[in-house]
Amino acid sequence: MDLESVRSLHVLLTHLHLDHLQGLGFFRPLYEPGLDVEVWGPASPVHGLAERIATYLSPPLFPVRLADLPAAITFRNAPETPVRIGSATIQASYVTHQGPTLGYGIEENGKVLAYIPDHEPSLGVSLQDQPAAWISGHDVARDADLLLHDAQYGDDEYPEHVGWGHSAMDHVMAFADKANVDTLLLFHHDPYHTDEELDRLLSDALRGRTARAGRTWLASEGMAFELDDAGFRRLG
Repeated sequence: MDLESVRSLHVLLTHLHLDHLQGLGFFRPLYEPGLDVEVWGPASPVHGLAERIATYLSPPLFPVRLADLPAAITFRNAPETPVRIGSATIQASYVTHQGPTLGYGIEENGKVLAYIPDHEPSLGVSLQDQPAAWISGHDVARDADLLLHDAQYGDDEYPEHVGWGHSAMDHVMAFADKANVDTLLLFHHDPYHTDEELDRLLSDALRGRTARAGRTWLASEGMAFELDDAGFRRLG
C-alpha cells in the first residue's frame, strides 16, 4: 500500500475477539501522522468501541497506547442501515457468534462481497428447513458474488463443538445455497487441520453438490483475487 497517496482508510471489524483484533496494533497506517483512519465495529450498551479496543492496545498487553498512535483515528459503531463509503455501499448485520459479532456485505458497481468470518448459522436448527430470511447472516450474504465464510469444523467434529460459534462444512454449503451465493471461499480453518485434511473436507463437502464444484475454494496463505465487472477471478 502506497500510504503517501492515501488520505483516509476505513477498517471494518466484525468483533473484538483477540484473534481478530491482535493485528490492529501492527497495522502500518495507524503509525502514519495525519492519516485519517475510521474504525467500524459492533456496538455495546456498556463501553464504546474505542474504550474496548484500548483495553488491548495498552500496557501490559501492548507497548503503545491507542491514544499515542500518530494517525487520526475515529471509532464508529457499525451502521444499522447501509452506508456509503467512497464508491462502495456497506451493510452490516449481527450474526450468531459469542459476543456482539457482525458480518459485512460490500457492494460496488453491482458486485457484492460478503464477509462472515465467525458464524454458526445452524445453531439449534436445520438450515434446509428454515426460511432464508430467518437465517443468521442471510441479509448480508444474499446474492453475493463472493462469500468469505467460517468453515472451521468437519461435519463429524461439529457435534462436539455446538455453541462454540463456528460452522461445519455442510452448514456452510447449505448457507451458501440458501443465500444464492455464486463463489464461496472457505476460511477460518481449524489450526489443527493439515492441508491434506482440509482438501479431504472440501472433497467430502462437495460430494453430491456438483453445482458448487469450481465455485468453492479453500482459502490459503498468499491467495489473491479480483472481483469486478467481469466477475470473480483467482490471481494466486
